[in-house]
Amino acid sequence: MVRYLTCNDICVPYDVALSLDLPRGPAREGSEAALIGKYAMLIPGLTPRDGAGLTIEQAVLSERGKSVVLSAEAKSATRLTAPDLFVEGPEGAFFGRPKVTFVDQGRRAYIEVAALGATVSDFKDGDLTLTLVDGTRALETSVPAQFDAFRATMPPDESSEVSIWNIIALAILGGLILNLMPCVLPVLSIKLLSVANHGGGDRVRIRIGFFASAVGVISSLLVIAGVLAALKAAGLTVGWGIQFQQPLFLTFMAVVVTLFAYNLWGLFEIRLPQAVTGFAAARGHGDSIGAHFLTGAFATLLATPCSAPFVGTAVGFALSRGASETFLVFGALGFGLALPYITVGVFPGAVARLPRPGAWMIGLRRFLSLALAATAIWLLSVLVRQMGVDDTVSVGALLLLIGAAFVAKRFPVSPMTFQLGRHAGVASAVMVIAALAIPLINDPAPRAVANIQQAGDAQWATFDIAEIDRHVRDGKRVFVDVTADWCITCKVNKKLVLDRDPVAAFLKRDDVVAMRADWTLPNPDIAAYLASFGRYGIPFNAIYGPGAPNGRALPELLSSGIVMDAADVAKQSAVAGARR
Repeated sequence: MVRYLTCNDICVPYDVALSLDLPRGPAREGSEAALIGKYAMLIPGLTPRDGAGLTIEQAVLSERGKSVVLSAEAKSATRLTAPDLFVEGPEGAFFGRPKVTFVDQGRRAYIEVAALGATVSDFKDGDLTLTLVDGTRALETSVPAQFDAFRATMPPDESSEVSIWNIIALAILGGLILNLMPCVLPVLSIKLLSVANHGGGDRVRIRIGFFASAVGVISSLLVIAGVLAALKAAGLTVGWGIQFQQPLFLTFMAVVVTLFAYNLWGLFEIRLPQAVTGFAAARGHGDSIGAHFLTGAFATLLATPCSAPFVGTAVGFALSRGASETFLVFGALGFGLALPYITVGVFPGAVARLPRPGAWMIGLRRFLSLALAATAIWLLSVLVRQMGVDDTVSVGALLLLIGAAFVAKRFPVSPMTFQLGRHAGVASAVMVIAALAIPLINDPAPRAVANIQQAGDAQWATFDIAEIDRHVRDGKRVFVDVTADWCITCKVNKKLVLDRDPVAAFLKRDDVVAMRADWTLPNPDIAAYLASFGRYGIPFNAIYGPGAPNGRALPELLSSGIVMDAADVAKQSAVAGARR
């Protein structure tokens, strides 16, 4: 007998008697057997064997102020990828999104879940039902609702005073190296060009301008740290450069970069409102502290899609710890990124060594404008992957209209103006056409999901964490490359290392499986995979094998020697194991 309600404005109860006549003879699977089996596999197991190796070592409650928090320790025979914990407690209690900290190379996770709308008295009696889910694996268990101190069997590597200073030093060094990346170098060059354009100027003016840019760099990175800390506290995905997964941000950056290019072409001058920066205007040239500050902030925004040695380590440490560590590390990263500006501010006499203003500056301005135009093309090429051709054409048309408006305002109508406008229009049109053509040539089919492989990458399989374990059990080595269209360092690794021998030949071997995860668009599975290694940004590469079943993470910047040495380590361990 089945009893159910059918409801619209009111609910009407129904009773239905069900019967099934089965013929005698051997049972055979019906057409629905596969579907039933698929969903039966998703039912949480009640033992570690049923849960595919998942266990909950301990789970205790604690009182934190007026809140109640559940702390649990999850363990897995293989690396955890994206663990989640669902809690059923007393009536009226709701449990929020868990905060997960990985230890033991991802085989253990410490999970904290806050109880919402509940007090200590609500947990005096009864049990808690915990459902631990990790991908396709799930385990359900009941634990007593007891208040006790949580004792981690393998505590995380908490930051000691020495280690935090080591991380801060790495962050400063990584920020300094970022200045050499193609994302940031044009901005620093434009800054020096502006000084040379005014014949150097007095030392006080130079010092104030460069210090203002340094403050802009550091402040903007602290703002990014605050946003990431808030997103993490809300249980959302965080990472270095994830704003480039958002079309609105890409559109904003394309407009800003194009405005800088138009400025170098002489179509307009960048000025801030007098009400904002009038009291701080630099003497004689109309350059304000606010403009210098925004130059530094702009350098920070362009730096985020780039990674450099030590940046990934520092950012991963910061985002895996609390808010205070996040601000410390990002502040150190900003100090390193701002160090060239600070150096010139401390030693303004160094500017005197720049050549005097002359014809050479025209060539430099043209070169820098082309560098910014190339940046705008790259931004549009990423945007067309996310928004499609039609919307990207609209953005390109907006950039053209902005340029046409500047031309019309700056120059009177004359044959020469017409020629200049025509050339500027043709140049802008070429930028937009190239931006649209590049992604279409590489991948003529629009991407439906974030990890579909690009055309021409036939040797790369789609990233699947479950398949990694299977390949390793079969004795194969697996190379994982996490990349994105907006990740410039990823493209450098691809062109200089992954697409060249001996690495390219290694990835095509029959006993090697190459997997590529595309993080151009938001993908929580990829974000969780990175977090299992303590990483929150890309590029990220790891190699698995019988000797490295949990994966061996590689540095941000690759070389053929680094990749091949890691591959040999995985294979040597397997051979040694076979000999024993």
